[in-house]
Amino acid sequence: MGSQCCSEEFVKLGKEMVKKCGGLPLAIVVLGGLLATEQSLAQWERVHKNIHGHLNELSHQDRQYGAVNRILVSSYNALPYPLKPCFLYLSHYPEDWEIPKKELIRLWIAEGFIPENKEFLMEDLGENFLKELIDRSLVQVSRRDYTGTNVETCRVHDLLRDLCTKKAREEKFLEIIQQPLHELEVTLAESMLRRISIHLSKSKVYLKGEHPKLRSLLFSQNEKLVELCILKYKSFKFLRVLTLAKTDNYNKWWHVSTEIGNLQHLRYLKLYYNNKMILPRSIGRLKSLYTTYIKFCYDIVIPDGVFKLERLRHTVIKVDEINPECGFRLRQGFTSKNIETLKFVVVDEKPVENNAVLRCTNIQSLEIVFTRAKYVKPTLILLTKLQRLGSVSLRFFDVSHPDLEPLSQYYHLSKLKLWGRIEDEPNPNGHVLKFLPSNIVKLTLVDCKLSQDPMAVLEKLCRLRILHLKEAYIGSKMVCSANGFPKLDYLRMFLLTELKEWEIEEGAMPCLRELELAYVYSLRMLPEGLRYITIL
Repeated sequence: MGSQCCSEEFVKLGKEMVKKCGGLPLAIVVLGGLLATEQSLAQWERVHKNIHGHLNELSHQDRQYGAVNRILVSSYNALPYPLKPCFLYLSHYPEDWEIPKKELIRLWIAEGFIPENKEFLMEDLGENFLKELIDRSLVQVSRRDYTGTNVETCRVHDLLRDLCTKKAREEKFLEIIQQPLHELEVTLAESMLRRISIHLSKSKVYLKGEHPKLRSLLFSQNEKLVELCILKYKSFKFLRVLTLAKTDNYNKWWHVSTEIGNLQHLRYLKLYYNNKMILPRSIGRLKSLYTTYIKFCYDIVIPDGVFKLERLRHTVIKVDEINPECGFRLRQGFTSKNIETLKFVVVDEKPVENNAVLRCTNIQSLEIVFTRAKYVKPTLILLTKLQRLGSVSLRFFDVSHPDLEPLSQYYHLSKLKLWGRIEDEPNPNGHVLKFLPSNIVKLTLVDCKLSQDPMAVLEKLCRLRILHLKEAYIGSKMVCSANGFPKLDYLRMFLLTELKEWEIEEGAMPCLRELELAYVYSLRMLPEGLRYITIL
């Protein structure tokens, strides 16, 4: 009898609180997230009291909005202490911004919000923190990644973002500075908060002034590149987080200032450039650096010292055209045992003589550029010993007949990209792609120029969800047979210029939801078999 009475009390309180939500779905969802963490009747009564308090003093309209606001504030106040700065940090992103999960967690780590722990990787703790914010409905999932279950990007509802920016100001956590509409300059001063996010109105901004206590200088870049120039680095010597960008319409090298090496506390460095970049040797002095991320450049010169940085966890270089003269070399002495993301390494010598890579037991994501075929197999054999390796990109630069046989031993691999010519003359051992590991979830083939239909092998990958083919096949006929591609969700075929005939048998690709075809000039008609795929 007691438990029934108790459950009736829960129902009564729940209905009263939902009524206070004023029909706003966000408020109801956030309230649900808050109540899910409160187990006892006394805790529910306390939440109810917090929402109900002082509402009688407001007008009807203000009362309705006030109740919603109180629900959001109550949900923020109920956050465990370590999660509060993680939530407040979201205020630095502009409104409606799609926030990349990996970037967010790496920033949290750089800011010191994620504690170092011997049992767990900081990135895994960051994932747990984000999951809890999502479970409490303070953050929304925007897109899932290739697995279909993990978060790729997230966003914050406008009302929650208002709360977030208000609390960040109140608690002297973070300050947002709007660039004046008609000016290129933003002047920083010591009186400003230690974390600053600049919201830009122009495609260029010059930072002036001095702010010796500044810890984080944030600004969000999208496809439209904005140039950010620091006139005096020594004014910001305690920086932990720095994003820099430069634009150039000419074929010029950007010699990144050697003064960056004086930012001894720097943990997160992001550089954007639309041309060629030379990193200074002084980067080797940044002993606290966790993440270095370089994007949009065509060519890059990297000093050896970067790999002597023992705390380095993620180094990502996104270039439009890989030049094998750039990139890291295995021989450069991997002293960084903590490395988890490494894009990209150039292999132009026998790697078996250098077992340094095996010290990187935490590595999860790796991009390799090969310049000679004879180094492909021994390198791949060496890497089978890395148990955490989940994502691999292999790029073949003027390489013929790479031996991919060791890939069949990559039992932990879920994401694979092969880029470059793979000769596949008819072979008694079977198709050149038959060695692909069976656990692959996402596969990308670029410029492979295969002459034999790859679908015969690929359709047997029973976990494959996403398949991208770009200039991957130069044959004229392709067949997807019955029961092939049992889990395929997304198929993109791009620049298969010789493809004339595509046959899809009934029962093939039963889960296909999205098909993207581009520059498939010779394909006379779409396959009849598409009509069997009911959820496309």
